[in-house]
Amino acid sequence: MKRRSVLLGSGLALTAPLLTATPAEARPARLTNLAHLDFLRDAVTVHALDSHTTYRLDRSPDLGVLWTYAEPNPDGTYRRIGGGAYDPATDTYGQGAFNSDDIARATVVYLRHWRQTGAASSKAASYALLRGLAYFQTATGPNAGNVILWMQHDGTLNPSADPPDAPDPSDSGPSYWLARTVWALGEGYAAWRIADKEFAQFLRQRLDLAVAALDRQVLRWYGSWQTVDGRRTPAWLIVDGADATAEAVLGLAAYVEAGGSDLARRALRQFAEGIATLSDGGSRSWPFGAVRPWALSLSDWHAWASQMPAALARASKVLGDAGLAGPAVTDAATFTPWLLTSGGPDNGRLPARIDRSQIAYGVDSRLQSLLAVAATTGRDGFHRLAGIMAAWYFGANAAGVAAYDPATGRTVDGIGGDGTVNRNAGAESTIHGLLSMLALDADPQVAALARQGRIVERVGSTTVEAEQGTLAGGATVVTPPSAWTGESQYSNGTYVRLPTGSSARFRLPAVNQPQLVLPIVDLQPASAAVTRWSSANQMLGTVQHGCIGPQGTSPAPGALLPVTLDGELPVGQTDLVATASGGDAVLDAVVLEPLVSRYVIDGAGHTTVLLRSAARTAQTVTVAVAGSGSAVAETYDDTGVQCRRGTASGSTVRAVVLPGGFTVVQW
Repeated sequence: MKRRSVLLGSGLALTAPLLTATPAEARPARLTNLAHLDFLRDAVTVHALDSHTTYRLDRSPDLGVLWTYAEPNPDGTYRRIGGGAYDPATDTYGQGAFNSDDIARATVVYLRHWRQTGAASSKAASYALLRGLAYFQTATGPNAGNVILWMQHDGTLNPSADPPDAPDPSDSGPSYWLARTVWALGEGYAAWRIADKEFAQFLRQRLDLAVAALDRQVLRWYGSWQTVDGRRTPAWLIVDGADATAEAVLGLAAYVEAGGSDLARRALRQFAEGIATLSDGGSRSWPFGAVRPWALSLSDWHAWASQMPAALARASKVLGDAGLAGPAVTDAATFTPWLLTSGGPDNGRLPARIDRSQIAYGVDSRLQSLLAVAATTGRDGFHRLAGIMAAWYFGANAAGVAAYDPATGRTVDGIGGDGTVNRNAGAESTIHGLLSMLALDADPQVAALARQGRIVERVGSTTVEAEQGTLAGGATVVTPPSAWTGESQYSNGTYVRLPTGSSARFRLPAVNQPQLVLPIVDLQPASAAVTRWSSANQMLGTVQHGCIGPQGTSPAPGALLPVTLDGELPVGQTDLVATASGGDAVLDAVVLEPLVSRYVIDGAGHTTVLLRSAARTAQTVTVAVAGSGSAVAETYDDTGVQCRRGTASGSTVRAVVLPGGFTVVQW
């Protein structure tokens, strides 16, 4: 690809790379600490059943398992608990003590730690957990290859939990836990094929059994499409999710790279092709270049399980298909800077920031995706973004506190949008925190950037609720029985109905740059409603509320979507008016997106500024530099290709941000 040269302003010049390799003797202590994960591990004695057994069970009936949750005691220690209500009369949980979902992912932690460090203890732990995981898999019968989710702490499998899972019984169809089992078995085979060929052969058999289940239950629909609100989406994803499918792809990629079966190679390609089709939007339109996680909704994005770019990058590399990497690059280079500047890896953007809580699963999914895309493309800009993302663990979050403790290996179970910290440290958060730490230990440069654990400033998209407007002409606030529509959710649990002739007027804070205006509206196929949007008598654009296709397999008719107006809100303008005609229009909220967003973090004696552009032309931005020394500015285009790198000294840096691209300034 041809490189473009972009001038960053007077006083800037090309320089040697800012981040250089750290000498081994100067590297900080490892971040990865397996102590808490080891605490969650346990062993259980089981017996062979008609459809459930494992490797050498006749010789060793004790299997490795993992407790699901951990809650703090008053003295600061933790206690292990299971899922669902506990019944002291039967000494059981409504769900169970251990689950295959977490066992599979914990196995990946120990496998990666073993391969990264050579630790014999992690090798042994991976062996024990892989044997335990295999016992959850149904080995014979019509559900062969599928996986039961829950087990009581006496080793009794619980295929129908309370509350129930989907599917129920949990091994009666494809599932997230089947996908994660494929992930663990794939990485397990790749790690064990040299260390113990007999055990690796057992893992290969079980993985082929799982792939056969996916082939008959899911990939039988390969090449078939479903209609979702007029859009064509793949019918061959696991539980209709690019998220679940991506985690299976990670395992399939490891397996195929290590010499896996032809069936696995075919499954890898077909699943990756399906994930790639859910790439959507651009730098100015929802969902801003992301790979959507759920094939049945145009409105849903969540950070947890969002390893779709990682899966596509790995599949691209293993299969030698550069085309699969394209959507991964767009997600990394276009969507991730928007995500970081607009609030971070939330649990639910549906499409507004409905669930602003953030968990290690979401942060790790984004971190792993950035690193995988960087490894596939060789573009350093994605390493910069990875470090900025990982700073969440060290305090760059809503609470301003460290979410991971290297001294114990514990990761908090989540941080709310209001800064509330969930001090539980269950299996999932522990697992994904450690997966992130393993990645940081493998890349000291990214780890150094991540140590900047304080948010200094965030200037990004803001949301104005529809009910905050001044309503006239019969416009009313409506509180539906449920905020959940079946595929998305009304922000703040309400919306505004705008009948013909009515209006909503918003008073906005003055901003020193133009802003995109994205009304979040309920688009319905039969609607003739139109809203016209203006500011100080200047027309910004119209929204056709019937501009949506037929429902198809979507769980609800229509879609709650942000629609980008053609015009931009002028600099300093505080007035925004929507006027309805043609029928009832439903308005949920209005998102305002500055043309250049910024996210600033600091710590460990350094500051990093991320600039993100939604403009159609290159923008020059002045960045204030605190302290002495030189600042380094790196400009990347909308594919993550570095176009210019320069240094400047003084109190300010003038940096260029390319259309749809991002710029990183460090000092």
